[in-house]
This record gives sequence, C-alpha cells and structure tokens, in this order.
Amino acid sequence: MNIDSLMSVLPENIDAAFIVTPCNRRYFTGFESSDGFLLVTRKGSIFYTDSRYIEAAENTIKCCDVAEGRQVFAQMKDYLLERNAKTVAVEADGMTLAEFSRLCGNEHMKSFEFVSDSSLDTAISVFRRVKSEEETEKILAAQKIAEDAFLHILNFIRKGRTEKEIQLELDFFMLRNGAEALSFDTIAVSGKNSSMPHGVPTDKIIENGDFITMDFGAVVDGYHSDMTRTVAVGFVTEEQENVYNTVLKAQQASLDVISAGVSCADADKAARDVIAQAGYGEYFGHGTGHGVGVEIHELPNLSPRSTMTLEKGNIVTVEPGIYLPGRFGVRIEDMVFVTEKGCKNLTESQKSLIVL
Repeated sequence: MNIDSLMSVLPENIDAAFIVTPCNRRYFTGFESSDGFLLVTRKGSIFYTDSRYIEAAENTIKCCDVAEGRQVFAQMKDYLLERNAKTVAVEADGMTLAEFSRLCGNEHMKSFEFVSDSSLDTAISVFRRVKSEEETEKILAAQKIAEDAFLHILNFIRKGRTEKEIQLELDFFMLRNGAEALSFDTIAVSGKNSSMPHGVPTDKIIENGDFITMDFGAVVDGYHSDMTRTVAVGFVTEEQENVYNTVLKAQQASLDVISAGVSCADADKAARDVIAQAGYGEYFGHGTGHGVGVEIHELPNLSPRSTMTLEKGNIVTVEPGIYLPGRFGVRIEDMVFVTEKGCKNLTESQKSLIVL
C-alpha cells in the first residue's frame, strides 16, 4: 500500500497522520510488532520503533523511513517541523484516552494541533475496504488452509469426541499447515450449544443427532480468512434438515444479489427475507456478513442498519443463520469478492448437508 496516498484522501487542513494501531501499522508497512507508530506527512513518512524491533524493521520496511525512538516525542517534533506540519490527525477509534492525553500533554507536542474526530479513521477505511490483487491472494491462501482443515476435520469428527477436541484439532491443523495465527478463537459447538452464534467450545460429548457448527479461519501474512460450516452426526430430523436448507437458500439469495453498487442493507435483506418467510425471522439476530482483511471484522457490514454500498474489490462474508434456543442452530458462511457484475465466491467447501 502506498502510504503517501493516504494524505490525498484526508482533508486539506490536516498535515500529518499519527497511526498507532497494530493492524493499521502492518497494513501500511507490512511489518508486525508490538511497539511503534507511523507518522505520515505530505512530504514523507517515518516508522518509529524501539531497540527490540529496529533491525527487523529496517530490513523489512521499504515504503518509508525507519528510526529508533530514543527520545521519540522530540524526534517527532523535529520531523513534523521540518515538513511544515502543524495539524496532526489521530486514530479516534484505535487510540486510548490515556495515549491521547500523553501525546497532547507532552511538552514537545504543545505547538501542534491534534485532530481526534473520525477524519483519519474514515480515510484509512477507504483504503482498507477495497482489496488489491496482492491482498486478495493472501486472503485466498489463508482460506485454502481453512478449507483443508475442514476436509481434515470431517474425518476426525465422530460420536464420543468433545467440542474442545474438535476445536483443538482444527487449530492444530491450520497452524501446522501454514497459518501464522488463527483468525479468532475457533468456534465448535454442538447440539443445544449450536443455538449460540458465538458459543464457546466445552467438554460436551458429540452425540448422534447433533448439529456441529464450526466457525474458524487462518491468518497468512497478516490477512484473515473466515468460514463456517454446520454438519450433522448420525442422523438429522426433518426439522433440522428444513432449517439447514432454509439457511442455505438464504445464503444463496444474498449471493445472488451481491454486486458493486448494491446496498449492504439490500444484500442483508435478501437473506433475511428468506428466513423470515420460512417462519424463523426472530431466530436470525446478527448481520448477514462483514468485511475481512487485516482484521477479522472490517467494513463494509451486511446488516439492516448499514448505509454503505458495496464496491468492486470488497471482500465480505455471507453468513446467515437460524438459532433455536436450547435446541440447535445452523450457520453457513462463505467469503466473496465483489465484482462489477456480481461476486466471486472464494470458498469452495461443500455446503450441501453432510451427515457423518
């Protein structure tokens, strides 16, 4: 990502951007660390970090200058003054009040004006919503690991296993096969626990007649994947099969309308209407999907409350569900790349009902 382009989408009265959140630091520099910040001006950019990371940063970061922060506020002051920068935007969504207070209260920073509205967050969001070819390839690589894990887990699941065992097997497989990290805490819930959309795996033993909902993903070079599959063990009832097929139909309805220029609310509505017409509207509470990238949840969101419109290059999940409290739940989730005339599904794993 061209750091210099960031300033072109910021208001003209802002001279510099102060970026502290790990995800945005990595997004612009490609470098991961627990320390450091990025200072972007209209006349150059610099990444400051401490002695633990300086050598690695110098070897990795090619898009801007790199410096060790020994007296970092004094260094920052000199850098800004040399570039005639007086107004600095900060990440309002990612900076803590304590961090902002330390920044504004430092004696070296007294001569600068700090803008803490949403200007910088909005500008960064403009970049991150639309994925480049390189970003898409990283997400696809992460998704391939997750899909391989799904094929693996189908041979692992059986009556007598526990939810935690399934979770750990998924996690170990992804980490053994190229994931630098997990996208999030893997969900593997069964039977009545599957009625909780974000249930936490327990020692519950898998029984015949259980649905098992697995929501998981891998990270490759900082980029996340996300998928959900629900499978059955032993047998399913007529009601379970009906609920499953309703969710599958709802997902397809959303996939059919997703395209550049379509409102996120309409993409959500397509799935929600199918579930409501089947009589399960009150059992689908969350949004239909969300963006995925250097964070597992990014804009745009497919939800009834969204005011955004899909753009070519968005990568979003499509994950409707039905959750019957105390009984069972079903969710099916794919990731798609939005195109000018539809979308390309990045998820190839089987979606027809699997009974193990």
